[in-house]
Amino acid sequence: MVQIKIRQARYDEPAVVELVAENMRDLSERYGGTGDDTPIAAADFLPPDGAFFVAVRTGDDGPDGRLVGSAGWRRHGTDAELKRMFTLSAARGHGVARRMLAVIEESARDAGCTRVILETGDKQPEAIALYLSAGYERIEDFGYYQGHEGVLSYAKKIL
Repeated sequence: MVQIKIRQARYDEPAVVELVAENMRDLSERYGGTGDDTPIAAADFLPPDGAFFVAVRTGDDGPDGRLVGSAGWRRHGTDAELKRMFTLSAARGHGVARRMLAVIEESARDAGCTRVILETGDKQPEAIALYLSAGYERIEDFGYYQGHEGVLSYAKKIL
């Protein structure tokens, strides 16, 4: 029986680097270029100022199954910025992203953050639908892509 487990991971683990590269390929297909040029370092996701998580498929692939999703957060004052939220296409539609989002919110709340903020783009309707259904609301654009056409920023209070 296939199960999905979520675990904390290092952003620079080889399997995580491979999954993030798949995320960038997906974004590149949607937007062109490299997909996302936002500066990110592995240290951004180290507690207490951040964390990174992966969804792991277990059961048919053995105890250390394939990574099928990821998400991390990094601190911006009292905010936690969601980064690298991604689910492999084969695992979409099974609640992986919703579970990952809940883990991010819990981790950020436990670290003392009061809201989660994020940037996404208008060519990711499935992500937008997830964020809206999870209680995120549009905010003024911020971050690396502030002022770019098609950027959409959202936030959710978590405390």
